[in-house]
Amino acid sequence: MSDESSIAPQVPFPGDEYITPANAGAFESLWPSFFFTWYVVDIIRHDGRLAAAGRYRGREWVEGSRRTVRLLERCGVRFHFSGMDNIDRTAGPCVFVGNHMSTLETFVLPSLIQPRKPVTFVVKESLLKYPWFGPVLDSRNPVVVRRVNPREDFSAVMEGGAERLAAGRSVIVFPQSTRTPFFDPAAFNSMGIKLAKRAGVPVIPVALRTDAWANGKYIKDYGGINPAKAVHIRFGEALGVIGNGRVEHAEVCAFIGRNLEEWGMPGLASGLFGS
Repeated sequence: MSDESSIAPQVPFPGDEYITPANAGAFESLWPSFFFTWYVVDIIRHDGRLAAAGRYRGREWVEGSRRTVRLLERCGVRFHFSGMDNIDRTAGPCVFVGNHMSTLETFVLPSLIQPRKPVTFVVKESLLKYPWFGPVLDSRNPVVVRRVNPREDFSAVMEGGAERLAAGRSVIVFPQSTRTPFFDPAAFNSMGIKLAKRAGVPVIPVALRTDAWANGKYIKDYGGINPAKAVHIRFGEALGVIGNGRVEHAEVCAFIGRNLEEWGMPGLASGLFGS
């Protein structure tokens, strides 16, 4: 797709940092889970219909993402985005490697990255079957994995990711096998580092605390909203992959771990993340 370069969306969160204003909350904060579920379905339905009609481009993706951030703020959730200058300083496409905590990052990251760099996700195939949300993801030309055969998934990411990077589109990779409220470096594979090495592009580490949107009990993608938990998303400095990438992989893990500890989410064991 070439629409991202011909129609550049406005940057809804310019600069290096964004913090939710103190007066952003509204009456929706009294019943955050109810109002968020009610209104976010409307956003997804609207965007899904545009995507199904072939009228969903980068600009619309950013706007839907921005609307979701504002909706969460009205429900009392506070955001702290930082490190966006690290995206602006990185020339060309790159691989974003981050921990995967909840559905929230899938909705929010487009408004932070897409206006700066055309981007897509590595997504599991089952997400493309969701009503409305599936067509939205599919319109972004994602790298699709089935989560059945790890070897096949690795090949899909290496080949599909390299193809998109060569075309100028950055790729977001969540190396964990599933969303989890904690970060375990032992379960954090080096697929994103290997993709960056293969494509000859840098890696930008992304630390995320997004458990304000909980994983659902019955439908994992749709849980409750807890405004008491702030959302933190921080982008680190770009890393060039040298050699086998082990050093860079360790740096990404350390970056995520340090930030989660700063945000009140320590690792699985004391001292797990190092200095």
